[in-house]
Amino acid sequence: MKKRHGYASLAALMAVVALICVGIYLSVGTAKGRPALRTPPASANPVWIGTWSASPVYAAPTTTAPGAPSGSAGRSVRNIVHTSIGGTAARVTLSNLAGTAPLKVDSVSLAVRAGNGPAALPGTLRRVTFQGAPHATVAGGGQLVSDPVVLRIPYDGDLLISIHTPGPGSVVTTHPQARQTSYLAEGDHTLDERGEGYTGRTTSWHHISAVDVLTAEARGTVVAIGDSITDGVSSTRDTNRRWPDVLSDRLGGRYGVLNQGISGNRLLTYGRGPSTLERLDRDALERPGARTVIVLIGINDLLHAPYSPTADRLIEGLGELTRRAHARDLRVVGSTLMPCYGYPLCTPALEAERTRVNAAIRSGRIFDTVVDFDRALRDPYAPHQLYPAYDSGDHLHPSDAGYERMGRSVDPARL
Repeated sequence: MKKRHGYASLAALMAVVALICVGIYLSVGTAKGRPALRTPPASANPVWIGTWSASPVYAAPTTTAPGAPSGSAGRSVRNIVHTSIGGTAARVTLSNLAGTAPLKVDSVSLAVRAGNGPAALPGTLRRVTFQGAPHATVAGGGQLVSDPVVLRIPYDGDLLISIHTPGPGSVVTTHPQARQTSYLAEGDHTLDERGEGYTGRTTSWHHISAVDVLTAEARGTVVAIGDSITDGVSSTRDTNRRWPDVLSDRLGGRYGVLNQGISGNRLLTYGRGPSTLERLDRDALERPGARTVIVLIGINDLLHAPYSPTADRLIEGLGELTRRAHARDLRVVGSTLMPCYGYPLCTPALEAERTRVNAAIRSGRIFDTVVDFDRALRDPYAPHQLYPAYDSGDHLHPSDAGYERMGRSVDPARL
């Protein structure tokens, strides 16, 4: 009897504690209507979440297939992409967003990469289908998602996505600043496991814009959107040392990290691709599993006359970006603009506008939270310029050490 009374008392105590915990959880609400700082649990059931992506960049018009502008019809391209989370299956998005005519694809394969070349890990090469067929046609200006491919996708690993296009195309959709070597072959070598036919090389990704994985382990996707600094320009090729890669390593497969940087991109106007505001839905808000957007954009708007806006116009555009993300229930982490003294286009007038934009960002009026890349990378004795060890040498883009510093400046608790 005493033992039962003891258990009853213990149960009552545990119930009270549970109610208190629930109350605490519910009281951690939103500030100013913004998403709370809570880490969501992993899904009980497998869901599709982005593991890799690259924003399409519209190449110059050409009548060639992969390898544009110097390639020829009938080549295969073997794209090398790096995963941020793993899963039990994958699906690939083919992109013809830059195309003015249909893109005909007669063979696509997916495999886990073996080593550092174009070879597939034995036993992992899979044919990719589209509505059950091994071939597909992607409409001009469109994209197409493949059928699920059952394959164990590794976290923090490389995938091979091989595509053969039999005839000439119009404008090839690429991402030129891949910072990754991919491979080219004459003829159809999509099912070439050893990759011996891939004798050519390219530093662009061709015809692809995303890979999603089926997983019950990851909690969602963090999307980094921005310009060349997010794209990783000046980082060492084939080493995955862009700052989103560093962040992905820190998150350890709990979140997918998607890099939607475009070199030369601007917030408000066209710059080597649609403006960030124009491509925001497609490249960030609609990504599978998206929960958080990290924004680093605006320095190209200030650098390039005659489009150079005032700080007020940039601040207004960043606010619009945040409002649109909140309408999709996404959290927004905004970054200050980094210094550029010594870069040819970086004038005292630009520095004054940059300082005004950063003051507004730090005030907390624009974003849910802030990552201060400016303070993280600037020279403490000359705050209008990058710290020498973090400068790639052009005084605008970070070095590998600078990108490492950026990736470690993001607080995972705020994602």
